[in-house]
Amino acid sequence: MRDLITKELLKYNKKTITLEELETWIPSNSLNYEQFAQLILSFEEEGILEMVKSKGRNTRTPSLAYTYRITKQHLKKDFHEELKSYRLRLHPSIHLDSYFGLDPSQWNSDKPYLLLIHDYLESFGFPTHEVPAPERSVELVGDEKWITDKHGKELLERIGLWTAMKIIPVSDPLMFAVNPSVLTQKVQKHLIVENKTTYQALVDSLSDMDFSTVIYGSGNKIIKSIEQFHRQLPLPHAEHRFYYFGDIDNSGIFIWYRLNEKVPVHLAMPFYQACLDKPSLEGKTNQRMDRAAIDVFLCLFTEQEREKLLAVLDRGHYYPQEILKTSELEHIWRNATWN
Repeated sequence: MRDLITKELLKYNKKTITLEELETWIPSNSLNYEQFAQLILSFEEEGILEMVKSKGRNTRTPSLAYTYRITKQHLKKDFHEELKSYRLRLHPSIHLDSYFGLDPSQWNSDKPYLLLIHDYLESFGFPTHEVPAPERSVELVGDEKWITDKHGKELLERIGLWTAMKIIPVSDPLMFAVNPSVLTQKVQKHLIVENKTTYQALVDSLSDMDFSTVIYGSGNKIIKSIEQFHRQLPLPHAEHRFYYFGDIDNSGIFIWYRLNEKVPVHLAMPFYQACLDKPSLEGKTNQRMDRAAIDVFLCLFTEQEREKLLAVLDRGHYYPQEILKTSELEHIWRNATWN
């Protein structure tokens, strides 16, 4: 019953609690008043519950305060002592520092998996080769979905072992066409396009361009699938330069913004500027605007271009990639300066 009260106190958001509220946490008929009182008094003695003097105490025996002030620092004392003891028990590479700032329920949830990871490291040490997440998941905890679907990745990051476990990210393969004639160059240029129509319009021209690949981003999928790039096109000594061309709408801008957070990606500016010479289209009013993404995107344009883009987005208009015909796309790609 003490563990139940402790758990509820840790979740409780207010600084004070009434005796009546404490009583509601006890299952009916599980304790008589004397047993309940002794339990609450034990929390008083440890400084976890402190009487609010202005509210007074009841007249029953043993006497309890009508209202208590909660001191969670004392409440977590046992929890912190447990963490310190596990620091000595677990493999030294398992870092527990983050748990001191988390709710004990997170520790209790993670502990069985930490013990399994400890056993794995004691038996096999650190892996030397990368394997897919489900395979490593089975090796570590006996559940192929633990890393991908059951917060296993978050736990490994929490204890500082995600990189050391050499896990191949689970994401769709990156879809791209390759221009083998330029793969020996020091600087490798790659054009990522958001939509399939634009990819198909450009892929037949790739062999005539100074680009190594044209990549089909498939909307949001590129944010994850870009993780596969170096595995699918291993050119260790090359300098890779990515360019992105997507729809000029809230969604297309946000995709580029998120992708740019993972790997530096230039806007394929000649394509975007060509779109701005066209009349915008109505629609896309149901998309959520991400202000940070819009601000970063607009910073890359001239003041005049920014004003036009803002006016287009504010009206609920947009520029789809398909506003540029195949012949226009090929001409721009071939003749623009790609720094």
